[in-house]
Amino acid sequence: MNPKPHNTVFITGCSSGIGRETAKLFQSKGWNVAATMRNPGAETELNQLQNVICPPLDVTDVNSIQQAVQSTLDEFGYIDVVVNNAGYALMGAFETLDREQILRQFDTNVFGLMEVCRAVLPHFRSRNHGTLINVASMVGRFPLPLYSVYNASKFAVEGFTETLIYELENFNINVKLIEPGATNTHFFGRSSERQNRTGVKAYERYTQKVFAVMDAIGPAGGDSKAAAKTIWRAATEGSTQLRYATGSDAKAFLLARRLLPDRLFNRTIKVSLTPWALNTVGRLFYRPNTP
Repeated sequence: MNPKPHNTVFITGCSSGIGRETAKLFQSKGWNVAATMRNPGAETELNQLQNVICPPLDVTDVNSIQQAVQSTLDEFGYIDVVVNNAGYALMGAFETLDREQILRQFDTNVFGLMEVCRAVLPHFRSRNHGTLINVASMVGRFPLPLYSVYNASKFAVEGFTETLIYELENFNINVKLIEPGATNTHFFGRSSERQNRTGVKAYERYTQKVFAVMDAIGPAGGDSKAAAKTIWRAATEGSTQLRYATGSDAKAFLLARRLLPDRLFNRTIKVSLTPWALNTVGRLFYRPNTP
């Protein structure tokens, strides 16, 4: 489906990774793009592209969300698609994470996403038109160890988004979920946190073993451009499809989640997070630059 010229997309978390590649792809297709980020003053590429603006937006600051939406409407007149992409991963055994860390995870991944929806839905309703795309994760439908709080935040995004279908369908607003697998972004770097704030040491050996495998998977994961193409398809194909998995690992694990009983699936995850699995079966999903 070819989009109408000068449609407008509003994207959060565009300083790097999936958000950045999504902004560039939509711009290349002739769309107006609001590529929001926390620190647009440091941006040197997106703000040089035609029909792209970079409003400041911190999803934990409701005022900045409202101002970014209004800046986009002032510049382009309307918004057709919203891509809620901003987020980060809190990693570590649950007992090593304190309340402040957990609240920050939900403020960013869940409550911030909800506030962006709150800010844009009145505009969508007024036009009887719009597409809302929330970027979740493959772990929004199955858990990974040492991601208990991050898993919970993405499970929440899945439940919230799916519920919106019933509320928004009468206003001709489409709702979409993107479920990326491991992606070679800053997810394992500046977009993650794994600080032990409680001082609990009981999980150190297990944590080191599992993180060694995960840190090898991250740089070998899928391309942000592939995820951006999936977002483009979700935004423009005109279907009522809800979920879009991106990455061979996401597709395989989500299929296994549907087919296998809990005990066998959990065993599959445990085996997958071993050096042996990474260097054998893992090469089906990840580029061969792992140890």
